[in-house]
Amino acid sequence: MITLTDSARDYLKSVSNGDYVSLGVKGGGCSGFQYIWDFSNNWPEVKWSDPIDEVLVVDPLAELYVIGSTIDYVTELGGSFLKIINPTATSSCGCGESFNV
Repeated sequence: MITLTDSARDYLKSVSNGDYVSLGVKGGGCSGFQYIWDFSNNWPEVKWSDPIDEVLVVDPLAELYVIGSTIDYVTELGGSFLKIINPTATSSCGCGESFNV
């Protein structure tokens, strides 16, 4: 469903502190939807997907929007960030934080 690169897996493990990192999607942003990163224990009411690589869980309502995606951790001169390469997105904003399907 979702693929994590080695660098993304290592980064998520380093920030998780024993909890799962969670990925969700909500309406908004420049292009229509935006990715929401958090920790799963901050949303006890959500029934999360099965863990991906033992570090990431996805909101089941967001699975439709991120299926087939690859998550990479990118380090550039200006900073570092998680980059989602989403094959279902028809457009995205310049910063990569929002997308449309």
